[in-house]
Amino acid sequence: MTEVEHLPRLSIASLGGTVSMQADAPGRGVTPSLDCEKQLALLPQLRELAQLEIATLCLVPSASLSFVMLLEVLAWARAEIEAGSQAVILTQGTDSLEETAYFFDLLWPYDAPLVLTGAMRSASQPGSDGPANLLAAAQVALAQESRGRGALVVINDQIHCSTRVRKTASLAMAAFESPGSGAIGELVEGMAVYRQMPCPRAVLPLPERVEHRVALLEACLDADTALLQAVAAFGFEGLVIAGFGAGHVSSAWSDMLGELAPNLPVIVATRTGSGTTARSTYGFAGAEIDLQSKGVHMAGQLCPRKCRILLWLLLGTGQQSSLCSWLPH
Repeated sequence: MTEVEHLPRLSIASLGGTVSMQADAPGRGVTPSLDCEKQLALLPQLRELAQLEIATLCLVPSASLSFVMLLEVLAWARAEIEAGSQAVILTQGTDSLEETAYFFDLLWPYDAPLVLTGAMRSASQPGSDGPANLLAAAQVALAQESRGRGALVVINDQIHCSTRVRKTASLAMAAFESPGSGAIGELVEGMAVYRQMPCPRAVLPLPERVEHRVALLEACLDADTALLQAVAAFGFEGLVIAGFGAGHVSSAWSDMLGELAPNLPVIVATRTGSGTTARSTYGFAGAEIDLQSKGVHMAGQLCPRKCRILLWLLLGTGQQSSLCSWLPH
């Protein structure tokens, strides 16, 4: 057996995003152009860590990914684990990274790590962070301590839980945080160091249907109810509200949500970016006590965007009745 054959097998796929982008000409802006092979060419030392299985599954900005595309990526990742890979890494754009990581985490049934990473600077910019983030992702993916943790986001030498991580800055290098809890680990001299043991995980089955839609609306000052009234009429099967403060809406919105909740699942989250929704503090019309009395679900610490993903997957598997058990308190 050769020295290479002694190395663990690691599967890496590119979906596109800034990590794959460079400029064709000065002043024209960067676009996805580096496939997985070209990204790895910038990081030859990676082949000293593992036998690499690579694929370019798509090259798109992450805002253009869809749930159906993610299910296809998931099928590839699952096949790689079944074929003997120790872990899977996905590189993609950072714009939707927090959402795709949570999507995959809900459907990832293995102890083997699924690690997502990206870059804030394109490959054609000085100081591009793509190669460093990819190397860190590989070091985390291959660490025994990373097993049983589901889908992880590794970026800027930090390891984040997919349930909590958020992109909190548009262009800064340190663009990702896990508000309220912090990163669960970090890279120290190439080693994954975790602050806590893995927690028990629950995983959903693959959705049986994909054509259903879940709406996401944000509560804002003096907003009318026209869009709320259109939710059911346009065929949406679920609704998520990014509410004020601890999960609040106006009295007019509360009335409308009371009409919708008996017919489709409604979740109210907080739009603040940090903290949890309340359950029993405020008693005015549009506050959490009022909303829960009308059948509305409070999101707890789950952000509105991830609430939409959770609800979409539950509807697709016919498990929307179990929604309360999936929302963190």
